[in-house]
Amino acid sequence: MSDPQTLAVYAREAERYRARFADKGADGHLQAFLDALPAGADVLDLGCGPGRAAALMQAAGHRVVAMDATPEFVAQARALGVDARLARFDDLDAAAAFDGIWANFSLLHAPRAEMPGHLAAIARALRPSGLFHLGLKLGTGEERDALGRFYTYYTDAELQQLLTDAGLTVSHTDFGTGEGLSGRTDPFIIVTSRRVPDA
Repeated sequence: MSDPQTLAVYAREAERYRARFADKGADGHLQAFLDALPAGADVLDLGCGPGRAAALMQAAGHRVVAMDATPEFVAQARALGVDARLARFDDLDAAAAFDGIWANFSLLHAPRAEMPGHLAAIARALRPSGLFHLGLKLGTGEERDALGRFYTYYTDAELQQLLTDAGLTVSHTDFGTGEGLSGRTDPFIIVTSRRVPDA
């Protein structure tokens, strides 16, 4: 993520965002991701925010690297003992380095035109049959929310095609609604996929 306005919002709201999730354990989606990983897996949390999920993955026995473009979030994640690095989505240049990549409501801040490149980089960074968790908001178009954050919305069909084009095979899709930091409730989609072994 590199949108200056979105980054400024997260810098300003970092503590409020952290507090929303501070006392929560692994939800059903994170637990399913953890259950599907091999023991002692190498995992990337892409857009880690305050590091809650990365810390839970680490507590489950996995080796975790976390990336976020907001310095305040990186500091919060490091305070939890997470190996968190200040980086944008397009800084991901690893090859076959991870058994799992977790991108939970982070890539929704990337412009639509950049998503194919981000997904291709994720596929390259996964080991063969590596697991990818992606959470996005459902809809169409791009807009800013009441706080000024930039969002790109996707339909189920559009997202399935993007993942397939990147060399990922979808294994599970889930839908729901949730209230975000701005106070608005939106529909979302969670997609689990794996790198095609010969991709």
